[in-house]
Amino acid sequence: MNTNFRSIIILTLIAASTLSCKRENTAYSSGENNPLMATWETPFEVPPFDEIDNKNFETALSEGIKDQQEEIDDIIKSKSKLTFENTIVAFENSGLLLDRISSVFYNLLSANTNDDLQATAIKMAPILSEHQDNIYLNADLFKRIQLIWEAKEALKLNQEQRTLLEKTYKKFVRNGALLQTEEQKDFRAINQQLALTSLQFGDNLLADSNAYALEVSDKKDLAGLPQDLMEAAAAEAKARGKENKWVFTLNHGSVIPFLQYAENRTLRKTIWEAYQHRANQDNKYDNKKLVIELANLRMQRAQLLGYKNHASYVLEENMAKNPETVYQLLDKLWNAAQVKTNQEEQDIQKLLHQDGITGNVQPYDWRFYTEKIRKSRFDFDENALKPYLSLPQVQQGVFDVATKLYGLQFTALPELPKYHKDVTTWQVTEKDGTLVGILYLDFFARSNKKGGAWMTSFRKQQTRDGKRIAPIISIVCNFSKSTDNAPALLTFEETTTVFHEFGHALHGLLSNVNYRSLAGTNVPRDFVELPSQILENWAAQPSVLKQFAKHYKTGESIPTALIEKLQKAQTFNQGFATTEYLAASLLDMKYHTQTQEIDEDVNAFESKLTQQLKLTNAIIPRYRSTYFMHLFAGGYASGYYSYIWSEVLDSDAFEAFKSNGLFDAKTAQSFRKNILEKGGTEDPLKLYFNFRGHEPNPKALLAKRGL
Repeated sequence: MNTNFRSIIILTLIAASTLSCKRENTAYSSGENNPLMATWETPFEVPPFDEIDNKNFETALSEGIKDQQEEIDDIIKSKSKLTFENTIVAFENSGLLLDRISSVFYNLLSANTNDDLQATAIKMAPILSEHQDNIYLNADLFKRIQLIWEAKEALKLNQEQRTLLEKTYKKFVRNGALLQTEEQKDFRAINQQLALTSLQFGDNLLADSNAYALEVSDKKDLAGLPQDLMEAAAAEAKARGKENKWVFTLNHGSVIPFLQYAENRTLRKTIWEAYQHRANQDNKYDNKKLVIELANLRMQRAQLLGYKNHASYVLEENMAKNPETVYQLLDKLWNAAQVKTNQEEQDIQKLLHQDGITGNVQPYDWRFYTEKIRKSRFDFDENALKPYLSLPQVQQGVFDVATKLYGLQFTALPELPKYHKDVTTWQVTEKDGTLVGILYLDFFARSNKKGGAWMTSFRKQQTRDGKRIAPIISIVCNFSKSTDNAPALLTFEETTTVFHEFGHALHGLLSNVNYRSLAGTNVPRDFVELPSQILENWAAQPSVLKQFAKHYKTGESIPTALIEKLQKAQTFNQGFATTEYLAASLLDMKYHTQTQEIDEDVNAFESKLTQQLKLTNAIIPRYRSTYFMHLFAGGYASGYYSYIWSEVLDSDAFEAFKSNGLFDAKTAQSFRKNILEKGGTEDPLKLYFNFRGHEPNPKALLAKRGL
């Protein structure tokens, strides 16, 4: 997840940057000693986390708003001849102080939150929303931008300047600049409510997930569980003051392996029910009403702007362009996946009957029996990989891949300020020592961190006064920590997650553009997953695995026989994986193609869709509505299909590396120059064509998934 994939909706409204600002040395009456507003004299101007206090944010955000409004006023009041530089570029460069502060605030809110930060977020959400609307609904400012837009043919702009102008003009239009006065009032009200409701959704989910724990007292109930999972559960229990017990949580690294390996079917059902009913239990953290409110508000806003529904509004700016194109892809893949899914379910049903269990396959059976079938069919126990996939080795592995592909060098900088003791910090350079960027790695789960994995930034790359400003990038995950007996050991899925998020990080780090709003991952949602998903491919290559997958005790490389088993099982269970993903994508589209307000319960809404799809009762969508952070607090509304859309791109793109060599310098350089460095400066299909020489071919995806 990119994030640009931060889990707070307001981040889709504010670009992140930590550059020095022209007013930052001003003595603010309300914040003279506020480190957020001072010049950051840290190495590489990273945020001074060790100096920042929660109470600093409200004042700093308010001053940032004031600062940007003054910059906007300067643009409007300028008596100089109207130019691209004094209007479009001046607007692009406004708000640097606010961006710098908000990037720190919202990243902490997602990765290291607390009651004070959450309270500040709720208080500031409508204020920030109003500020955003004050800019984009400013008639005088829009008039100047519109005049530049209308004169674009005479301006002799280069490609990046043309893109900046087009995106700036469209952003004003898509944020209500052409609405009538009364419509703008409604638009403002909707935006404020969306900001607040989205924040509440995320806070509810985190609180409800943290409230649950499966406590086990009898060791017999742990039958089948891997040793490292039991040790992690014992450590979790000890941390909660529960000696000689085991505690399992709803964190992905705890609940999923429990469902895979626990022989106790009753306990599997217990934790599964908690997992699938997160924020859906009619308590104070229930998200059902918020889901409906968010979906309806988005529809209202889209229709105010003249669109049929929210999906039409969003997709206009994506590669897909419209909902019909998305449905064509999803429906085609759905039909292909069902053949495989049905066979997988039948195989599980046979094992259930052999175990004397009557009735149909249940969701809490699928992962458990899948592991049995995997072991029987391929002589492959996925858990056998974990001793070779310690987090330090995987991290070094992805570093080495980036070095071989792009010549990047990674140097630990432990002295840099951090927002949590578990975070590590790295300097990324070219071979000749030229600074590329700074990288923060925050890998471990904790109770005050949002779930999932994402890449984000504290500063976007850009060019100022002819100098490339290096980005500050962060990767955030939720892996289980090391125990007394072993380092953090990853599943292969978690290993690919590291590679995935690192692909996003490379997109941010290697960006080489002039304007921050076009930098790195600021591309259409259905293109942004190409750099992340293509890098996943290297994680599964035998030659790469041999280099980084080493046993944490002996240091021996992963056996060739184990790699071969992994390869043979690569398309195993892809019916399930594809179906649960597509069901979630179709749920997203169902919410956001509505043309009338939804007036029914969330559970009923979901049920209608699953019945329409004829989805087996043994599988639920990868995310149910009340914990679908991507949609309702993460910027992926009408965009969850993007992963499979981008998989068409990455599957086809990786064929170039397979043909020319995994680390072929020419191919890697072409991918870097045409994709990673370009950000959002050109049409993504053109960028892809420049790299590949043809439009993406979906055949590679179908083969990859065994469909």
